[in-house]
Amino acid sequence: MSTTVEIEVKFYLSEIDAIRNRIVAIGATFLGRHFETNTCFENANRSLRAQDILLRLRKDDKNRLTFKAPPVEYDSNFKVYQEMEVQVDDFDTCQNILENLGFQPEQTYEKWRETFVLEDTKLLLDTTPCGSFLEIEGPKSHIMERANRLGLKWHERILLTYLAIFDIVRRQEKLSFHDMTFDNFRGRSVNVETYLSLLRP
Repeated sequence: MSTTVEIEVKFYLSEIDAIRNRIVAIGATFLGRHFETNTCFENANRSLRAQDILLRLRKDDKNRLTFKAPPVEYDSNFKVYQEMEVQVDDFDTCQNILENLGFQPEQTYEKWRETFVLEDTKLLLDTTPCGSFLEIEGPKSHIMERANRLGLKWHERILLTYLAIFDIVRRQEKLSFHDMTFDNFRGRSVNVETYLSLLRP
């Protein structure tokens, strides 16, 4: 199990192909594309989200159990979380263990993720039911440098989680469903660009 401080920012992408080409052009290494299913859990008091704590079980090419908690000091420039993550052999068994400990599945979200690495920085192209985004994860100075090299505007960064982005879209669009899945969005046309001012700092 690893314990880290996760530092990242997001950028909304109107054209994912153009950014992908720029990422390749600056020398990043492609590590693969995977479909993710993420199940987030709550305790009996439903107090985890109120504390900005995430307990998540993720299935992609592996199964991972992740715990995230906010840092002691808030940073207005970056999304920063304390993170502990462990790989598990069996997704369903891990979910059963969590449920027997009193945690219940609260919300599910899905995405396709393409992973690129440039030295100590991850460049993550995410296609979600709410649109396409780039996550840049790494040391703070390197995140800003990579964003600049890719032609991204720092004031357009997003510090929200995908669930927080979905909550804004769900309220604005008056959506009745609770999970950010591709099936739920099938046949719906949602223009996230309409709400970008609500997503940015």
